[in-house]
Amino acid sequence: MSVPDHPFDAVILAGGAARRMGGADKPGMDVGGATLLERVAASVPDARRIVVVGPRRPRPRARYVREDPPGGGPVPALRAGLAEVEAASCALLGADLPFLRPEHIGRLRRAASGRSGAVFVDAAGQRQWLVGFWDTAVLRTALAAYTGRSLRGLLGPLNPAPVAVPEPGDPALSDCDTPEDLARARALIHPSNSENGTASRRNPRMSRNFDR
Repeated sequence: MSVPDHPFDAVILAGGAARRMGGADKPGMDVGGATLLERVAASVPDARRIVVVGPRRPRPRARYVREDPPGGGPVPALRAGLAEVEAASCALLGADLPFLRPEHIGRLRRAASGRSGAVFVDAAGQRQWLVGFWDTAVLRTALAAYTGRSLRGLLGPLNPAPVAVPEPGDPALSDCDTPEDLARARALIHPSNSENGTASRRNPRMSRNFDR
């Protein structure tokens, strides 16, 4: 099945406290020659606009916004990011997924067609709320009526299509929450991989201007 050709935007949440990383700047951490945030941005090369909710950085090129107050949590962050979305649909992604690739986003886009949205589910069947693709109007309506603090409470009732990763062992959902997670990701992604297509600072997709 082909990927829908309608334009979409992407919202990347990159302003968390990273307490399990000791409060370090997790999205800015280097993994194989590119930051975690750069790698996630490279998974949506076809996005008309990338909105990063978090501190402004030199890379990737994007529209940067902050939630109010900064560090207020994922729901305020989504609200701030969604305010900058212009397309009828959007990807919603966390900034700590170094193995996410364009084909994963394409899989979500196909599954979301005609639905409120689609999210990946892990091997245990748990929905991953920060790896999804959504109808923008549906998200805005849900946010306007929601007073809670959790993404699950906001997004769960929207009944998005569940999507399994393409192959067993695919690390698409392997996020970097702890120093141990980061070490494993660095062991799997070596800078030399950039020569065979893995996103890195030398990948031209990283320097594309999405601030449109």
